[in-house]
Amino acid sequence: MAELSLRQIEDRLNAEFAGEGRRLIFWYDDRGDFSEDIGALELACAKVYRLEPDNQFYTKYFLERVDRETSYLVYAPFPKPDAEDNHLEDTLLYSKRFYADRAALLCADLGIGEEHRWLIEKHSRLFNNKKFVQRFYNLEIDRFDTETILTGLLCAACQTRACSFDEVVCALLMEDLERNPCLEKLYAQGLADTFWEFCGQQFGYTEEAPSLERFVTALFVTCTDRYMHGGLPEAWRPFLTSRPGSVVAFMDNLMNSAVCRGRFDQLSAYVSKELGAAAALAACPPELLLNCDTFLDVDRVLIRWLVDRLLAEDVGARLDGSSIPEICGRRSRLHFGTQTETAYRLLENAHRLVLSAGYSGPDSFAGIAEQYLAGDYLIDQAYRKFYLCYDRMDGPEVFEPLRELVENIYTAEYLAGQLPRWNGGMLEPEALAVLPRQRDFYRRFVKSTGERTVVIISDAMRYEVGRELFEKLRDEPRCASAKLEAMLGVLPSYTHLGMASLLPHSTLEMTETYQVLADGKRCDDMESRQKILLSGCPEGVCVRFDDIKTLKKESLREILTGKQVVYVYHNQIDARGETAQTENEVFVACEEAVREIMALIQRISINGNTYRFLITADHGFIYKREKLAESDKISGVGGKGGFVNRRFIVSGEPVTGGGIQNFPLGWFLDNGESRSVSVPLGGNVFQAPGGLNYVHGGSSPQEMLIPVLDIKMERGHVETKAAELSLISIVRKITNLLTTLDFLQTEPVSDTVKPAVYKIFFLSERGERISNENIHAADSREPEAQRRIFRLRFTFKNQRYHRDQQYYLVVCDAATGAEIFRHSVIMDLAAADDFGFGF
Repeated sequence: MAELSLRQIEDRLNAEFAGEGRRLIFWYDDRGDFSEDIGALELACAKVYRLEPDNQFYTKYFLERVDRETSYLVYAPFPKPDAEDNHLEDTLLYSKRFYADRAALLCADLGIGEEHRWLIEKHSRLFNNKKFVQRFYNLEIDRFDTETILTGLLCAACQTRACSFDEVVCALLMEDLERNPCLEKLYAQGLADTFWEFCGQQFGYTEEAPSLERFVTALFVTCTDRYMHGGLPEAWRPFLTSRPGSVVAFMDNLMNSAVCRGRFDQLSAYVSKELGAAAALAACPPELLLNCDTFLDVDRVLIRWLVDRLLAEDVGARLDGSSIPEICGRRSRLHFGTQTETAYRLLENAHRLVLSAGYSGPDSFAGIAEQYLAGDYLIDQAYRKFYLCYDRMDGPEVFEPLRELVENIYTAEYLAGQLPRWNGGMLEPEALAVLPRQRDFYRRFVKSTGERTVVIISDAMRYEVGRELFEKLRDEPRCASAKLEAMLGVLPSYTHLGMASLLPHSTLEMTETYQVLADGKRCDDMESRQKILLSGCPEGVCVRFDDIKTLKKESLREILTGKQVVYVYHNQIDARGETAQTENEVFVACEEAVREIMALIQRISINGNTYRFLITADHGFIYKREKLAESDKISGVGGKGGFVNRRFIVSGEPVTGGGIQNFPLGWFLDNGESRSVSVPLGGNVFQAPGGLNYVHGGSSPQEMLIPVLDIKMERGHVETKAAELSLISIVRKITNLLTTLDFLQTEPVSDTVKPAVYKIFFLSERGERISNENIHAADSREPEAQRRIFRLRFTFKNQRYHRDQQYYLVVCDAATGAEIFRHSVIMDLAAADDFGFGF
């Protein structure tokens, strides 16, 4: 701020005298600094009257009897006399005082009343700093009382964006606790006592020798106590504060802030270590911790409890009425869910697998197939997802006993109970008619298509993976319709025979050298499959997924133009599973396959003017993590010259021996083939080269039930999402009729993030609009998040607000009116409703 000058005084006085009506303004210049200059003042609407110590009574007579029309600046080059010695005291009551020092000018500029001038004078050293003054101005405080002025001083010292004590606390907590630059600055500027006093008023933290470390500990302990409903460890009770509601609201804002949530985690870890939280919380009843979200140790305690319950096969266990899956889902959505989600997902899937202990199913083939498609597939899916999570854990040792239980249930109970029934049911005369057959795929789904159709054949995509893909595609905004069916695959369920079954053909056969022919033509590579497809559809083409996945729009359209049917061969799962070094990555490959197929469908539908897609597979698979024992391998079987695979044998004579099921090959080829297909009755394998964890070719629901997804995408729809907003100001209490808040556009506008316009305002719990409405266009393309921060100003109604009522910051989509989010605040406007006297 510039030095005080006569011109500034003149401008200020002219502003005071402007307007209609007579005005009297008294200026007591205590030291007479302007006594010689007073005659040079040029007042547009008033005259200068010089008051002397001995002419007060005459002055009163002059102003109230002689000249009652003219406005006067009454200048006194001496201090104001005490009331009992001042003849003009009553005149002053209906007049105005003028001050011509730095504090006075600042008070006048900001609208700070005379009653608070002492605060500005007390901290005059701070206001000699131009940068500090500018930061104080930038806070845009519209109502001044002792609290808001002191809060403004703290905010200017800590360089916060808004006038809020919560922002001050947040600024301090973002720095190192032991050597805190922000707190050191407050001590140096004489504001530390004010800060600690406010900590007592706002949060109830009062200590004779306060410290930032103990303050933070008090915040976490008080917040924890609120969630534990009185079950707090006894040693922590001295840290409790007297204002738990304010503490919980602040901590909630801190942990949910896009800017501060990472620091919250660091502070939580610090307090946890100082308190020995791991041991203290482990001694607490787990039901007291269910809703507590202040320490990661809480999740560690609950996870251990869940593991113990599952190891005891207590699948009905509950905490505070919540089941194990409900507990996992709830904890995953809390603050530390970003760190614990994988563990809770592992436990959810383990729970489903433990539920299947003692598995029993129908004996009829139709019943087995029906039950599998209705729900048993989820057991295979849970097993897959369990290991996905297990392999992603940094320290899976705590889950090792649970993994052993899961493995035993899946292998020794589920597969061992299901597969013999399946194979027994396959011998039923009508078994092959229970489900549509893979051999009829082209005729049923492709032959009569009236629009260009892309057929994606994902090698080894078993039914449960296809089901997951179906559910994800069904939820896509661009998906117009989605259907899922299951086909019964061929036996043996391996690539050459499965791929041939999906092509147009009348006959399938296996030569003496075990080569598969469709209509007498080989079909074991891309070129031969292309020829067979063309025989059924002259406007057809076969391509590899890897050859088109990164093609530009023009190149992609060249392949599709003029084609009616496009077969795309995708090989992610089988390629990984068939190699001994990578077979343990087969479940990861399933996840990648789902993502790749979804991405391909989006690219083709957007860039290739193609909207119908069929997704299917040649066969499924069985994968078991535990290495097979020698007793699980069937050796010494297979006639000379037979086709021996880990899961099947094709030979001229049925294979004899225990644990083996024989089927006529002609059943599946629909011909007079006399050779037999021999398969393990359960999940065992034949002694043959290759890996042992990942297998296919045999007879099981996992290998033979083939998904068929029929997907139609919307035309002319480009997948985008609206740019989103996030509140970054730490605000739980509104103390000014004029308040500024900072927001962040979370992502820059791009090809996939479209601009959006939002209406932002405040509402009462009754739906009454209590502020102005800001309209903001979220259209920034700035890559740096800092450049996408923007400030909005809100003016609140000057009315009475109640602390026991709810008020909300609301963000709505301007185009649709849909509410995007709301944030609860406390309205603490003491000056509202007739300038603060609303009582």
